[in-house]
Amino acid sequence: MKRMFRNLTLLASIGMTLCSFTAPANATQDKLRFGVAAEPYPPFLVKTPTGQFTGFEPDLIRALCEQMKAECEIKEVAWDGIIPALIATKFDVLFNSMGISPERQKVIAFSRPYYETTGIFVAAKDANLTLTPEGLAGKAIGVQGSTTNAEFIRTAYGNTSDIRIYTTQDDCNADLLAGRIDVMFLDKLGDIEFLKSQDGLAYEEKGTGSVKMDPLQYGLGVGAGMRKADTALKTRIDQALTQLHESGKYTQISQKYFPIDLWPQ
Repeated sequence: MKRMFRNLTLLASIGMTLCSFTAPANATQDKLRFGVAAEPYPPFLVKTPTGQFTGFEPDLIRALCEQMKAECEIKEVAWDGIIPALIATKFDVLFNSMGISPERQKVIAFSRPYYETTGIFVAAKDANLTLTPEGLAGKAIGVQGSTTNAEFIRTAYGNTSDIRIYTTQDDCNADLLAGRIDVMFLDKLGDIEFLKSQDGLAYEEKGTGSVKMDPLQYGLGVGAGMRKADTALKTRIDQALTQLHESGKYTQISQKYFPIDLWPQ
């Protein structure tokens, strides 16, 4: 999820729950707290009824902690407040499909990218859409708020289309299914679960649209966010990510959830 932050002053209202796990017995005693969004984003992040986190990113977090020989816990935070919570030291590493962008780099530091994706339009298979600002004039476009995708859609299509902002991707999916929006725009990797679901069988990817996406928004990849002062932690995360890729463990995790290896080329 390449998301854009907002409400930097909204710190006091951030609620959290946590799920702890421990690396092997020879792990050092330092504990790292990884922050993820409370909102589900399958197959990247899902919370089971028993409170366990599953998905590509929780699996990758666990592999990172094993590689670093660190005790870790996953903390759940509302997406709108996830960067403020990081800055306020509520957790140490933001690990939740956050796109690396120049604006975010002014506020926090990022690890090396651990996957890449791009935005895509999804609509009903029988929808005849021309993916230009003129072709989508008057159409309702749904997009998850506080994301790079939302920023792009507002800029590229906001003057001609009705842009509907949603708190979660699930809410956006529901309105597409209900016919309250004509098309939605989301990460290409984020539509996999929806399109293969029973509800999503009548829908398909329509393309990226005619407006070129800014490579500074979409070309930097997705990385782990950290406080700028935590330079040693950034080095540890960077090294562990590289080691997971070199060992083949990253590819093993990636192919568990996706038909391709997500490692940035």
